[in-house]
Amino acid sequence: MKPTADVSGEATTLDKRVASLDDAIRAMAETRDFGKHTKLRRLLEALRRVLMQPGGAAAVQARAQALEEAGLFRETDWASPEILIPSLVSPGLRSADADTVVMEATSELRMLAVALGEFAHPTLPAEDARQFLSQVLATNLELLFTAPSEAERTQQGRIAQLVRSLFRHLADEIGYDSVLDDLVDEIWRILRQRPIQVETVQSLITRIAAYRDDPDVALGASSGQGVDRLITSLYGTTEACREDPGIDVFRSRLEVMDAGGLQNEASGFARAMHDTGLVSPYHAELLRFLLHESDYLIGEALGLSDTGRNCLLRYSQLVHRLIDVAVHPQTAQSVYGLALLLDRGILYEPPIVPGLWRQLALELSPVARERLTTVFGEVPGPQARLVAGVLSMLGQPLGVGQGDNPTCQSARALSMWSYNDPDYLLQMVVWAARDDEVLMHFEGQPISSKDSTAGVASTLPMDLDPVSLLVVPHLDRIYAEMGRRCVARPGDPHRWVNPEFHGWWASRGFHINVDVATGNLVDLDGFLRQFHAGYHPSYNGGQPLIHPQPAGVAVTDSAARYVGWHAITILRAAPDPQDVMRVYFFNPNNDSGQDWGDGVVVSTAGNGERFGEASLPFDQFASRLYIFHADPLERGEPERVPAEDVTRIIGYIERSWGNDRLPAGTLQAVEEPREPVSPPRNRS
Repeated sequence: MKPTADVSGEATTLDKRVASLDDAIRAMAETRDFGKHTKLRRLLEALRRVLMQPGGAAAVQARAQALEEAGLFRETDWASPEILIPSLVSPGLRSADADTVVMEATSELRMLAVALGEFAHPTLPAEDARQFLSQVLATNLELLFTAPSEAERTQQGRIAQLVRSLFRHLADEIGYDSVLDDLVDEIWRILRQRPIQVETVQSLITRIAAYRDDPDVALGASSGQGVDRLITSLYGTTEACREDPGIDVFRSRLEVMDAGGLQNEASGFARAMHDTGLVSPYHAELLRFLLHESDYLIGEALGLSDTGRNCLLRYSQLVHRLIDVAVHPQTAQSVYGLALLLDRGILYEPPIVPGLWRQLALELSPVARERLTTVFGEVPGPQARLVAGVLSMLGQPLGVGQGDNPTCQSARALSMWSYNDPDYLLQMVVWAARDDEVLMHFEGQPISSKDSTAGVASTLPMDLDPVSLLVVPHLDRIYAEMGRRCVARPGDPHRWVNPEFHGWWASRGFHINVDVATGNLVDLDGFLRQFHAGYHPSYNGGQPLIHPQPAGVAVTDSAARYVGWHAITILRAAPDPQDVMRVYFFNPNNDSGQDWGDGVVVSTAGNGERFGEASLPFDQFASRLYIFHADPLERGEPERVPAEDVTRIIGYIERSWGNDRLPAGTLQAVEEPREPVSPPRNRS
């Protein structure tokens, strides 16, 4: 919750901007038809400013009739609402042109006013308007609760959040009944990726729960069942909290239960948590209660594997202290992180247990305390929030998200350290939280985050998990400083930055298919053969990837148009259940299930993915890859890669981000496989 002063400040800002909007509407209304275009710029700017504020959508909705009568839509594509097509709303809202987004958003709010009977439109019946909005919601579900994608962030900037606020307002006002099946499917799709930050999904489930209780809404059988699983995972998981009685009543019921009743409660919560990836506040309260019962019941409540139970019994004192400090109803999601942390068995790594004891005793800097309190509130305190965040990140390395920020490099680093080097992650947290400084080295020279100038992010990221909230600003500045130290070097700076920034396991062999000076594609044949030789089991001697490797992809939108460069982590290459060779990777962009165009649709479940992984068939992934690292001493067999495989991948590139970067005749230049000049070096 934000401090009261912030809330009142927002209200004051909204009031001022609404007053300016009313003046702009009045000015256009009082202008003759031939001169209305001279008032359009002022009105669009006033609308944009209002829509960017909390409560702005409602304010514009209340003025829908006045806006139409003033002439806002006259002689535009939105002039006749009765002929508008729902499928064309999405391109307008995703436009890089802010005026188009504002006009489209205002048009939807006009539809809403008509649907709710606030505006009796002469050509559009209320029921038609409601049906229109239901179709718009159904075809743009991701706009209800996912953060903007790379494409939206790059093309739209802050205006992308305006669209999110608009859709939340539309859904609240028009209702979810007509889109509930699709909405539930979309929530499950997000949850299967097991993100650390689930507040938006929880908020949406809460809204659906309130809507479902409306007696005027009749849910279908499939909708009711799917919704019920989600709602009960948060508010009615077990018998003792079936009717959502409140924490105090739930606690009093636990106090009179026998061992059998407590075990039923514990196992019920564990099943729901591992089924959905969501944790009920009641679950956190149960775990706190069980601290005074038995470790067996704690293990039941966490749903631990044999490995997790062994860790719990071996390090019982530490686990009890972690629960006491970090697990509260307000930080319930950390229970899932704790369970997965124990199941990973990382407590058996010698530095982890003392590192966690240090974390529990850590004295936070005033800056760290202020940031955590500003974002997450005062209850529980900032120390509890940070320890809870540490549990989540160590338990869910692939659940880290960058939020609505251009900090994919930093998010990737946190994920990689948690996955591969958790004690180094704990050290990073200590530096950032205690010292308000992170110190790293670049080719032997120290780099302090305090001494470095601005990073990639132009504003301080706020929509992050507790660990990222404190550490990412420091990493962002250091990453940018490493790049500045390479500015005079030829080629791409990631050749030197990636291994220094991420760790020694980032291979020193570096491959790129883009000429930095011109942006043109170069040596695609060699690049793709080397990628196969480094990662494809058929051409690298069947060697699985040992350490996650940083890589860069050229992100494209659903029309296969180039959007920008993006940092990801290659985790493994393996055949999927259908025996299709796939690359499994980590994408820090909150929701990995993206349509990159030309049939390249990133999968997050159903093709052998583990929680948090994204995947693509090997050739489709290679078609979006522009940077990768590989061990230069492990050559593989690039000459054995069939020419037709390389040609097929180049075809994907030519039809997408490389269509204006490829030299003429590239496809014809692909060489047939050749026998190697010398055998690959044997490193056995």
